[in-house]
Amino acid sequence: MSRIGNNPVAIPEGVTVDVKDNVVTVKGKLGELTQSFDAVEIKVEEGNVLVTRSSDSKDQKAKHGLYRSLMNNMIEGVSKGWTKELELVGVGYRASNQGQKLDLALGFSHNIILNIAPEVKVETISEKGKNPLVKLTSFDKQLVGQVAAKIRGFRKPEPYKGKGIKFVGEEIRRKAGKSA
Repeated sequence: MSRIGNNPVAIPEGVTVDVKDNVVTVKGKLGELTQSFDAVEIKVEEGNVLVTRSSDSKDQKAKHGLYRSLMNNMIEGVSKGWTKELELVGVGYRASNQGQKLDLALGFSHNIILNIAPEVKVETISEKGKNPLVKLTSFDKQLVGQVAAKIRGFRKPEPYKGKGIKFVGEEIRRKAGKSA
């Protein structure tokens, strides 16, 4: 029995959910998202989205909770939005942006210039005495996570000094270095 899949997803004010031919469309004040689905049935009734399955086959059981979580993420995204913050830890590591171009100085011989998707708003925060921050905001949770993972992949945090790009609040497992 899927505990997550059986929970209904509440539809907040200002959000509309349409289900047509195995495609769900969610519209809200921040944007519009679509998701195709199979092996489950999605119904909208009384301000809630219900995800049901017709049998207990392994495929349907696996997708029951998945599609319910995807629906919840879509509804929350178009109503509130999703945010990821990355912190650049290291001497000389800098971040700046002009519109949708993110310019990262990460200790390589050249700066990394990354074009960010137009659905994602990028903001860089640099305060004296603090590590630079890159703040990504969008209505699409999957896209925000993908862009954040790509940025983090340029210089992952290393375990000895902790230098690199990490998520704000992420704990890095530290190792002791060589002792003389």
